[in-house]
Amino acid sequence: MGLGHIENFRAKNTWGLKKLPPLAAFLHLQSAELTFPSLCCGLTKLKRWRGSHQTFGNPYHHYLNTSSFCPPELCPNKGLFYVDLPTEQPEEGFDYSLCNDPHIHEKAVACVPEPDAFNPCEDVMSQGFLRVSVWAVSLLAVLANLLVMSVLLTSHRRLSITRFLICHLAFADFCMGVYLLLIASVDVYTRSQYYQHAIAWQTGAGCNLAGALSIFSCELSVYTLTAITLQRWHAIYFAMSPERKLHLRHATAAMLGGWLLCLTLALLPLVGVSSYQRVSICLPMDVDTTVARVYVVLLLTLNILAFMVVCACYLHIYCMVHNPLHQSSRHDASMAQRMAVLIFTNFLCVAPISFYGMSALHRPLITITDSKVLLVLFFPLNSCTQPFLYALLTRAFQLDALAMLSRIGLWRRQAQLC
Repeated sequence: MGLGHIENFRAKNTWGLKKLPPLAAFLHLQSAELTFPSLCCGLTKLKRWRGSHQTFGNPYHHYLNTSSFCPPELCPNKGLFYVDLPTEQPEEGFDYSLCNDPHIHEKAVACVPEPDAFNPCEDVMSQGFLRVSVWAVSLLAVLANLLVMSVLLTSHRRLSITRFLICHLAFADFCMGVYLLLIASVDVYTRSQYYQHAIAWQTGAGCNLAGALSIFSCELSVYTLTAITLQRWHAIYFAMSPERKLHLRHATAAMLGGWLLCLTLALLPLVGVSSYQRVSICLPMDVDTTVARVYVVLLLTLNILAFMVVCACYLHIYCMVHNPLHQSSRHDASMAQRMAVLIFTNFLCVAPISFYGMSALHRPLITITDSKVLLVLFFPLNSCTQPFLYALLTRAFQLDALAMLSRIGLWRRQAQLC
């Protein structure tokens, strides 16, 4: 109430103002100084059709929604527009020629701070194909990894090191799918009105949870993938040395250290090292301080080093399984054939994200809008492909899946034959 007479609205450093009143309440608003750039996205939607004194011949102005009075053929910009009128009761004496009067011009509300590269005036998923893709990718990641964990954890087979590590990998990729589901759900809830929800979302617990999930899942996935690679390299390289065989306790200790490391990296932005609140997709893109830049560089460096270790190990494995002098099994050769696919998918995931992260340290080479394409198409790529490459397409997993189905009364005959 009372906002209809305000022409200049100042609410700087008003951190509690996270949502604007209905835009139609600002009948006379000409300019605004606010705290958050996203709120200006709403006010800039308000535009005025203003005329000169020669047009109206009266200093008295009244604002009228042209949607109610101007026919579509005379008022092509039908919507949230208001026109200055010379009478106190414009409904009775409205001149329809004003709808297309050349002396009347469009004027937007001036608002600061203006939206920046990190917070443009757009929805969380700014493009139609991204809305479809993020749901497809997130559901695939959640369902595929949930299936892998269910089969492996209910199997009657002895828990080997490989199965133990694949369970951790599936859980990490499952968390990535949950993160994408959170982002997709927020996009559906705030569609076309994100400017009204941006501050509450980005400064709230939901965005912090989503950001922590994204970093934890990404780093745990990379760490576990590296551990699986090192374990396989060790098993093949020391195939003829039983005394050097790794045991489950070694893998447990390694994964305990990995969980502590990944949890620490995910929680650091919550205690002031960088921030998840900078962008709508809740990634740590805050590089304003030296500590924040060091944090981003640390994440990228760890991922690049892990990728180099994976490449080096698989290259050595490939050489060993094709060396006639080295003792290797048919399983080792089959695994080596999938090496090229593994390295390729990891490269597709790591390279664009690393490029964008490094460029953001100096000046962003691509906009936040373009970075959302990387988020949907590259960031969760491993979460969708790894369940198939490490579990779903392997013979051992398929036997475990048949055994689980037979226990609930399905495909018992097929399970007995296998």
